Amino acid sequence: MAAFGEADSFVVDQMTDYFADNPLELGGTSYDVEIVVKDTQSDSVRAGEVTAELINDDGADLILAASTPDTVNPVADQCEANGVPCITTAAPWQPYFFGRGASEGDSFDWTYHFFWGLEDVEAVYQDMWSQVDTNSQAGALWPNDPDGNAWSADFPGVVSENGYTITDPGLYENGTQDYSAQISAFQAADAQILLGVPIPPDFATFWQQAQQQGYSPRIATVAKALLFPSAVEAIGDSADGLSTEVWWTPEYPYESSLTGQSAQELADAYESETGQQWTQPIGFVHALFEVAVAALTEADSVEGQAVVDALADLQVSTVVGDLDWTSGPVPNVAKTPLVGGQWRATEGGEHPFELVIVSNSEQPGIPTAGTVEPLG
Repeated sequence: MAAFGEADSFVVDQMTDYFADNPLELGGTSYDVEIVVKDTQSDSVRAGEVTAELINDDGADLILAASTPDTVNPVADQCEANGVPCITTAAPWQPYFFGRGASEGDSFDWTYHFFWGLEDVEAVYQDMWSQVDTNSQAGALWPNDPDGNAWSADFPGVVSENGYTITDPGLYENGTQDYSAQISAFQAADAQILLGVPIPPDFATFWQQAQQQGYSPRIATVAKALLFPSAVEAIGDSADGLSTEVWWTPEYPYESSLTGQSAQELADAYESETGQQWTQPIGFVHALFEVAVAALTEADSVEGQAVVDALADLQVSTVVGDLDWTSGPVPNVAKTPLVGGQWRATEGGEHPFELVIVSNSEQPGIPTAGTVEPLG
């Protein structure tokens, strides 16, 4: 899951510079801000271990974490157990909330989250599917991990209401090297739609084998694996036309509550400083610090209970959208906007592929730049 962290050092450096010039003024005291970074190495067990280090060894007042339930859930659980405020993002809210053992009517005391939910990606994907002439047969590539478990439990019933049928060959293990069984099942069902939530290297392996074995859907909407330019470039020419959900782009009409940068300005700064194409997590990792500062400012204290009390009722405008923890969908969670995009190969462009927004049915205030083009 390294691609999720490509922008982390850029944002941490930016925020370190910001706090050097803008110490927090809380309760009449000026606080310097030290950011201590830990690498989970894409391992859920390690995520919990390094969170314990932050709490017990580094004396962290507030924990921030991002990217997939595999990371945010063990971090949040460790903070909940130790009574330390925690803010997380970049994981759909259902696997974050229900995947940690909560039920309807429950709430957590120390852990707060912001992101979109399965209901949003289901709506976006179906809007993209409706733009292509298909037989409404879909093949699902779902791994045996928190995302795969949540998606496979929710998606089929929702999309069946609109006439789609999902062929599910069963959950596979991350790191699988042979997808012949899945490809055969999709071919047998004539699945002209492909969906899934694989990690980037697994989808690259699957897609290469699908090309070799003659499976070619008319549209592929793939979460997680197709979010990042680096992952798309690794697939090569056959990535042209692949689609995914879009959490954040330079076209988003929001700006940072800390630096005042627009989404476009933040993306431009990243590209200028790193020489790399902008990537979706930039906005969300940046927004973690926006939420942290807003909560600390509202609490007017670094005392843990005051911080989580502030988070429970927090409303703040960020570079990823307007966040409101008072409006649900469940306690501890604030929703963010979601649109759909398609990767298009560029000829002589600055980057090999560009992500074009092709679905804004759920967020009409975010402009599209085209419609879905069938694969092949």
